[in-house]
Amino acid sequence: MIKKIISLGDRKARREFKEYVVEGTKPVDDCISSACEISAIVCTRELSGRYPQAIVVPEQLFGRISSEKAPQGVLAVVKLPDLFLAPPEGKCLLLDRIRDPGNLGTVIRTANAAGYGEIYCVNCTDAYSPKAVRASMSGIFHVKVYAASEDEILSALDGVTLVCADMGGEDIFSFVPPEKFCVCIGNEGNGLSENIRNRADVTVAIPMRSTCESLNAGVSAGIAMYVLNNNRKRRN
Repeated sequence: MIKKIISLGDRKARREFKEYVVEGTKPVDDCISSACEISAIVCTRELSGRYPQAIVVPEQLFGRISSEKAPQGVLAVVKLPDLFLAPPEGKCLLLDRIRDPGNLGTVIRTANAAGYGEIYCVNCTDAYSPKAVRASMSGIFHVKVYAASEDEILSALDGVTLVCADMGGEDIFSFVPPEKFCVCIGNEGNGLSENIRNRADVTVAIPMRSTCESLNAGVSAGIAMYVLNNNRKRRN
């Protein structure tokens, strides 16, 4: 079990075992209260009363298996959700080549807060890496994250209004989206692929001062999700 937990820091092992690791008291508590399937909980003796079902290990050993700089003394091994690529039920996100796990986790966290239930990832970093899971602040338990090829995802989104964020688009504050739409956010340095931009129904831009060249992908996604939510309420 200890060897497997250490190996789950690697994407290849997560795919092989179909499991990932959640660390910290609040994330583990949130995981327990959600619909996630937990394979095992490991904790130090100090927290054994709080997690009676856990495997108890010495603090020094826990420090070795933890990916945290300041381990809180508990982690859970969680089954990856068994998802099949499907069209969205409502508003959703398409993320194109998001490479930074912190950015991806931030987007997942914000999507959960803003009510975007599905996230479609094209060639992105792994949403279940320790850093992405940590940055999602339990959001990963409450949204569906699909990872597939660009063509597969665009096929699943057929008929859904694609709202692409791009510097050359119209002012996002003036666009009112339909009931079902997909916010498309591109790579931190290169933006969206040409194919996705060509499939866009509308391109929107976040107004910025001339002294600012661009926004972080996580920040852009957060602003776009909330602005479009607000604009849609105006229509209703």
